[in-house]
Amino acid sequence: MSHQADAKRLLDDRGYSGTTVHDINPAHLLEKAVRDRITESYYWKEQCFAINEATLCDRASALTYIGGTYASQKPTAFLCLILKLLQLLPEKEIVLEYLHQPHFKYLSALAAFYVRLTFEPREVYTTLEPLLGDWRKLRQRTREGGWRLSYMDQFVDDLLTKERVCATGLKKLPNRMVLEDLGQLEVRISPLGEEIEGLDDDDDVQEVKAETDGEFVEVNGNINGYRKVEEDSRNGNRSYDSN
Repeated sequence: MSHQADAKRLLDDRGYSGTTVHDINPAHLLEKAVRDRITESYYWKEQCFAINEATLCDRASALTYIGGTYASQKPTAFLCLILKLLQLLPEKEIVLEYLHQPHFKYLSALAAFYVRLTFEPREVYTTLEPLLGDWRKLRQRTREGGWRLSYMDQFVDDLLTKERVCATGLKKLPNRMVLEDLGQLEVRISPLGEEIEGLDDDDDVQEVKAETDGEFVEVNGNINGYRKVEEDSRNGNRSYDSN
């Protein structure tokens, strides 16, 4: 019963006096309807009882997918643990350890989501952007209750660019270029920078005019003189580990 009382205090709109995040009760970073479904769920009552930052790792290491709500608006275990993190408010060093440990990818995904919810915009970019090079596979529960394949870099990109992820409305993130202009961020150098620059070389991009009719034609696999570029260069480099 004390666990339920603690949860109610966390969710209470009246007289909250604990630590705030973005000047509000941290639990309110999740929408009220979602919070209510989480605290009424079996997973919250059975698996989120009396856990701390250390034992939460055990729950997160057992996760097998990410997601928000599904079927009849049931919350996923992933979303339940997000609310638990908002209740615990672990130290930043602990969150970064969750994020960068190499063994449990769903713990990393959980930490990435928590970072997006609670960190300041500059820290969100500097903390999450390195994960855009993380191509581990993630299984995601869809709203309809099905499954789809995702990847860590895709999940992080959604956190940085979308306004709603995992049934959660995200606080608007300032455009990166605005923070660069304000001197809060350095210009980001893409890991694909050398490949992109290579496309501008005379040896790689050239216009070839056909000898006849003065029209551009396909020459050595190049259409109209331009080399074909793969739609997504990541596909040839993704990690297909089973972790």
